[in-house]
Order: sequence, then structure tokens, then C-alpha cells
Amino acid sequence: MRKAVFGAGCFWHVQEAFDNVKGVTKTVVGFMGGKNKNPTYKQVCYENTGHAEVTYVEYDEKKVSYKKLLELFWKIHNPTTKNRQGLDFGEQYRSVIFYYTKEQRDEAIKSLEREEKRIGKKIVTQVEKASEFYPAEDYHQNYYLKNKRVC
Repeated sequence: MRKAVFGAGCFWHVQEAFDNVKGVTKTVVGFMGGKNKNPTYKQVCYENTGHAEVTYVEYDEKKVSYKKLLELFWKIHNPTTKNRQGLDFGEQYRSVIFYYTKEQRDEAIKSLEREEKRIGKKIVTQVEKASEFYPAEDYHQNYYLKNKRVC
């Protein structure tokens, strides 16, 4: 299994999108990229921890490539708005790709450049080395399944 982490606004929607990909074996919503250890949702939203809401993805590379996951990432959000997706705003909603390997980093950058050229606008998505992943509280996991009217 391979792993990847994406931040594209509210993690509930991101998890739903990746859960529907053949070859994705696991998703977990949580936080990455900040300064606090074991942050809570409340801290991330109100205490400027620097974390992004992210979805951790495990996938079988024999069934789905990292490139395909990146293609989905670009489709599910607006990568040209800084720290905002729809009505959600703040640093925790930033567009970010966290990479685990040099290959992922290189592929993410190439993908960003292709997408920027395709849409003809400056992309603000960050490409950062993965740091500690902190799962969000249980009530956030698979939220879209528990609250279909909201998502």
C-alpha cells in the first residue's frame, strides 16, 4: 500500500471523493502541517495552529496511480483561491499536497504546472513534505455517510 495526503477545503468532501476511487483502500480525515501535537478540530479552527484539514489516503498502486489521485484532487476544489473553498475560509482550508517521497513531490509539481497551464490561472496550492498526521475526532470520520443532507 502507498499513502498520500491532500487538503482541498473541508475534509468531509475530500474523503467522500477519494472513498469513491477504485484502488483506494483507506481514508482518514485529520490534520497536518501545523505546530501543535495532537490538535483538536476546535484548536485547528480557532487557535491558529497552522494545520490544514486533510484526508490521508492509502491506495493500491496496481489499481490506481498517484497521478490519477492528483487528477481527482484538482477536480474537487478550486486551487486558485488562497485559504478558502466555498464558504469555508481560513488557513486550515488551504489547498495543499503533502508528499512522502521525492517521486510524489516531483509528480505533484508536474501536475500543478499542467493544471495551471490548463486553466490559465495562477494556482496557490502548496506542495509540502508530509509531517505528522493527526486523525480528527471520530465524529468527523466518514461524516458524509452519517450526514447525507449536509454533504
